[in-house]
Amino acid sequence: MNFLAHLYLSEQNTNIMIGNFIADGIPGNKFDMYQEEIQQGIRLHREIDTFTDTHAIVRKSKRRLHERYKHYKGVIIDIFYDYYLAKNWMLFSEIPLDAYVKSVYALLQANFDILPKKTQELLPYMIRYDWLYNYQYKEGIRQVLNGMNRRTKGISQMDLAIEDLESLEDEFEQDFMLFFKDLCIFSSEKLKQIAQTKTS
Repeated sequence: MNFLAHLYLSEQNTNIMIGNFIADGIPGNKFDMYQEEIQQGIRLHREIDTFTDTHAIVRKSKRRLHERYKHYKGVIIDIFYDYYLAKNWMLFSEIPLDAYVKSVYALLQANFDILPKKTQELLPYMIRYDWLYNYQYKEGIRQVLNGMNRRTKGISQMDLAIEDLESLEDEFEQDFMLFFKDLCIFSSEKLKQIAQTKTS
């Protein structure tokens, strides 16, 4: 899953949110310097990624994509699923998306000094272009895909994936709705297990 989903699955625990958000910027198990709940968020992020990568519905979504994306298919589906989460946000949260996103940006800015360098470099762009809020719009997704394609120097061809989204929007949305239900259950249970493991 992508940024918005990882944040949402942190269940409004601010330290879990920080850990879940920064996990991709931390190599291996080098996160002992963080407080316990942030470490739990990092572990949760990795559990979510493993669950997502191996889920049958996600694999089905990947098969819907054009073959040209090769091993970048998983990244594309992560972005697509954040689009559907943002688009259908009020089905999942009583907090309006704009208010939720502003609170996330404020939280990350308030904890900027403890973020890994990779995340510190990313955050100003995320806020400037309001990525999390704009995930609900196809134009926002187009910009994200274009940016990812530039980072891969055109090798991924991810800029073309907006065509896949537009041609199979309903099918991808059905996949997301079915998968996200499973993911929410998994994530909630896994978070409890992680917390119990650390305190026992």
